Amino acid sequence: MATPADPAFRDHLRALGDKFAASVPERMRAIADAVAAAGSAPDTAQLERVHHALHTVAGSAGSFGFTALGDEARRLEQAVRAILAGGEGWPALIPQIRAYLAWATKNPRDSKFVAHD
Repeated sequence: MATPADPAFRDHLRALGDKFAASVPERMRAIADAVAAAGSAPDTAQLERVHHALHTVAGSAGSFGFTALGDEARRLEQAVRAILAGGEGWPALIPQIRAYLAWATKNPRDSKFVAHD
């Protein structure tokens, strides 16, 4: 079994990270498309699509060293989950998701999420 000290293991992990990095634009488009389809008064299916798109990033980003990308996706995912459970706040969440998308398109490897105006 390979160990973290094994150069081949590190190379393999780096290659997986690079593959994930290459998929970030597509993942961000999926989130953006889901939010656009949801509009200002989404139904359950539309919110579930947003939730799923965020969940896929939240679940994998940290594994490949994209900690802030994954952490913010997780926070947003949980906010959508709360709305799905009967909570309110979708209109206020839309600009937060858009800020996340704008940040993620600049440098998804940043170690800290900072929303920009």
